[in-house]
Amino acid sequence: MKKQHQVIVSIGSNQGNRLDNLIAAISFIHKEVATVIKVSKVYETPSWGFESESFYNGALLLHSFKPAQKILTQLLAIEKKMGRVRSGEEGYQARIIDLDIIAFDEEVIETKTLQVPHSQMQNRKFVLFPMHDLKLDWIHPVLKKSVAELIEETLDNSNCEIVTEIVSPIDKIGLKKYNYIAIEGNIGAGKTTLVNKIAEDCNAKLVLERFADNPFLPKFYKDQNRYAFPLEMSFLADRYQQLTDDLAQFDLFKDFIVADYHNFKSLIFAKITLQEDEYRLYKNMFEIIHRETPKPDLYVYLYQNTDRLLENIKKRGRSYEQDIQAEYLEKINRGYLDYIKTQTNLKVLVIDVSTLDFVKKQEDYVFLLEEIQKKIESD
Repeated sequence: MKKQHQVIVSIGSNQGNRLDNLIAAISFIHKEVATVIKVSKVYETPSWGFESESFYNGALLLHSFKPAQKILTQLLAIEKKMGRVRSGEEGYQARIIDLDIIAFDEEVIETKTLQVPHSQMQNRKFVLFPMHDLKLDWIHPVLKKSVAELIEETLDNSNCEIVTEIVSPIDKIGLKKYNYIAIEGNIGAGKTTLVNKIAEDCNAKLVLERFADNPFLPKFYKDQNRYAFPLEMSFLADRYQQLTDDLAQFDLFKDFIVADYHNFKSLIFAKITLQEDEYRLYKNMFEIIHRETPKPDLYVYLYQNTDRLLENIKKRGRSYEQDIQAEYLEKINRGYLDYIKTQTNLKVLVIDVSTLDFVKKQEDYVFLLEEIQKKIESD
């Protein structure tokens, strides 16, 4: 799966309640544009290039799959929503909010509406100081210098004083109150996509199921009766081995771990695919292994209706999945939901994602994070 872009945005205000303006803009950006991963300290600086009230300035680190131009368009829409009017006059003006893309990964972008890195960033302390707070391994792709080096060399001698700090929206959610979260779902529910995104956004340790390496999987979809038992046994062994190996490398009391499966999915699939006598044998093996497997602090099940699952399976184009039937997917959903009801010692959150697109729609991703936040706060 491709990584998200790292986008650095400079944010400023010198009209009205400047701090409230910054907080409101950050909230809009996080809910509508891209995930706000880090927020710098807030600095008070004199207006630059014109006479006016002093500014509150900061910098944001965003994660997004969107192209730079799309992000710019959405940032300008937020400025307009907050009441900024761009007059078209030459020179600088006072403004309720100012949002500028300073950097987009380490790319160089030059269009009529966007220049990245920002052409004047090296000459402005109110950009450099907040960027330095973000603690990124970012090198200016043209000047070939770090932010710390640019600060040392800048000719800007204006005053730049720290005023306060703002907690980033991703930190407010408090995911790291848990050490280990497992996110599950049916075939095509988007669990791996979501886990990758959360791990990237929260700097979490990532555990992904190694389904692609299973030699029985393509055979199973062609002849379920013949290959169901060896498939389920191989999955059980592999999941146990992987969780044991991967989780052993992490400190379950210090690291934040997010996985796209937990071992009990083995029992759910086995109940659907195996004959009764095979299932009894399998369950005995599962119970022995399951007792030895670390349990997640939170288990999230992404429910998605069958029609949407079939659409997603078709879109991702794995050849061996294309003949999966709706009835099979419905059995899996029922199996998960029935099993979850019996888990009195497991903290479970079920989210219906049938109408959500948490890759393309930032508001849908934020909705998922907020549902997890509500579960955390209910502890």
